[in-house]
Amino acid sequence: MKQLDIGVVGAGPAGLAVALFLSRAGHRVEILERFDTPAPVGSGLLMQPAGLTVLAALGLFDTIQARGNRIDRLHGADAVSGRTVLDVRYDAAPGGRYGLAVQRAALFNTLHDAVVADGIPIRTGINLASTVQHGERVILRDQASRVVGDYDLVIDASGARSLLAAGSTSAPTIRDLTYGAFWATLDGAGAAHDRTALLQRYDKAKVMIGLLPAGRATVGDPDKVAFFWSLKIADVEAVKAAGLSRWKSVILDYWPDCQPFLDQIGDWDQLTLARYAHRTALPPFSGNLVFIGDSAHSTSPQLGQGANMALLDAAALSHALSTSGDIPSALKAYARARRNHVRLFQMLSLAFTPFYQSDSTAIAWVRDRLVSTIAKVPPMPGFLAAIVAGTVIDPFKSAGLTEHDWLSQRSQADTALPEVNAARSSAQI
Repeated sequence: MKQLDIGVVGAGPAGLAVALFLSRAGHRVEILERFDTPAPVGSGLLMQPAGLTVLAALGLFDTIQARGNRIDRLHGADAVSGRTVLDVRYDAAPGGRYGLAVQRAALFNTLHDAVVADGIPIRTGINLASTVQHGERVILRDQASRVVGDYDLVIDASGARSLLAAGSTSAPTIRDLTYGAFWATLDGAGAAHDRTALLQRYDKAKVMIGLLPAGRATVGDPDKVAFFWSLKIADVEAVKAAGLSRWKSVILDYWPDCQPFLDQIGDWDQLTLARYAHRTALPPFSGNLVFIGDSAHSTSPQLGQGANMALLDAAALSHALSTSGDIPSALKAYARARRNHVRLFQMLSLAFTPFYQSDSTAIAWVRDRLVSTIAKVPPMPGFLAAIVAGTVIDPFKSAGLTEHDWLSQRSQADTALPEVNAARSSAQI
């Protein structure tokens, strides 16, 4: 395809990643961001093998690995009985896969530093409201109806509340989910927690508390832990009105090990409220405007696939543009490439949600006694590991990717381990 003028709306993971792919493919790319200073939003997330493979294709694997924290399993227990409810291990499936818990700041810094190093321009303080298709070009207008850009292709990576997606012919129907979550990024030093696992505690399906060891924003920073508490969005104000001390006491009744983390929270402003919605733009483009990440699709966070799906979108769109003769053909190819994977994980996320976030006592009973038992019977452990990894169906080939070699990565880490331990011993001496 000829060299294109491309405007990328949004400097989140999806926008930064697609800008890197397309700039390196020879296109003229600029990013338009509504904030005056691009910055990450949110606490921690779990990078899965699917998303990590995309970062590897961008040459950023070692960078994110140095900032993240390796996760080998997801473990959940009933907070009252102590019964194990969830135990998913990446090594239950072949291939040597693992997850990498990161702060959102670490993912942002990794991608943003690469964008700056590549000299890709970022225009800030631009609040976009609409697009106009003018022949084969797309004109962007801000909220004052001023023209702020004119491109061959506009990529909307501005998130689930995108005005561009809402005003397009592919505008999705948005279904706001009942449950959201409070998140906080806290110091992990001195607190008892498993650094290799995402840990959760449940009371039926109405309460979910989690700890995710999330690494560091930049190399040299102290390690952090992402803490989250699931609750109904409709109950947020009532919880706040009852007071921070009351909220902490409820959590400690369920999980006393959270004390060192809760001691760090002195104000509601330290907590970020995450709201979730189920939405799908079909098709994920309108004229020469194309949607990726949460602008294209979003769902419950139960499988932790949001950022990973966004990175796969970026790779798939870049691959479609590189293998198609014109923009309309490329956008259709992109839609085909992502359709099955996106639909499958949206369906799985919605199916799992009631088991962990609902008022149903019956569903929680089934989860604790039936589902947790079936999950231990082969081949279910491997199947669950593939679901969590994002690889239950192959997401790589259609995006022009080859999955990262996890076994080689582990071998390199094992080789380096004696040297690292020796260096640590010398430092201690």
